[in-house]
Amino acid sequence: MKKILVLFLYINIAFSQNTKRVLVWEENFNGVALDSTVWNFELGTGCPNLCGWGNNEAQVYTNKNHKLKDGFLIVEAKKEGDSYSSTRITTKDKKEFQYGRIETRAKLPVGTGLWPAFWMLGANISEVGWPKCGEIDILEYVGKQPDIVFTSLHTQASHGNTINTKKTTIPTIEEGFHTYAIDWSKDKIAFFVDDVLVYTFQPEVKNEDTWPYNQPFYFIINVAIGGNFGGPAIDASILPQEFIVDYIKVYQ
Repeated sequence: MKKILVLFLYINIAFSQNTKRVLVWEENFNGVALDSTVWNFELGTGCPNLCGWGNNEAQVYTNKNHKLKDGFLIVEAKKEGDSYSSTRITTKDKKEFQYGRIETRAKLPVGTGLWPAFWMLGANISEVGWPKCGEIDILEYVGKQPDIVFTSLHTQASHGNTINTKKTTIPTIEEGFHTYAIDWSKDKIAFFVDDVLVYTFQPEVKNEDTWPYNQPFYFIINVAIGGNFGGPAIDASILPQEFIVDYIKVYQ
């Protein structure tokens, strides 16, 4: 009886803590254009400072490979002549958050060479650089590995390598929309796909090299093409492809 009572109290405390959270920000991609008070475009090839965007990626980022339609952000990966194009947007210096539940609902583009992502970088990246600023990859998918979602973190302690990561096999991940979320506190970051816990990062020792997650982070949405992770093979016959994002919501 005592065990049942303890379990009941635990469930009620957890539920109570959950219900205290409120929606503090949401992006529903309404209207006909991205809100410039929220979003920045990152353009080009990353040169001269970060050619290939640090991963030998093949695409050129433009401010034209996207559209807003019926409340969706649609990022289009294209083959144009001998080159590839896409869009990459961020909320740096405009919308940055520390802790809470962060969630998106999205539909993936499919095909070898594609690398869509919804991720976050530490707001202090301009001061300390990467990976010391920290990175949270809420959603990464690479077309060369179908049916798999990647959830990862990068820190100075990992030297930027993908050590703190989980590959989750979901046979239906390419079909329709799915939700991708993190529950981020001062102690840990838990990753969810369709509300199912897939990975938890909770290092025992927390310092500036292992836990840069005690500061605000900003959002990035993009579709990379090729590169160290997405390629090197690119199936141009499947292009164009669309990464469709329904919303972003932040609860604290």
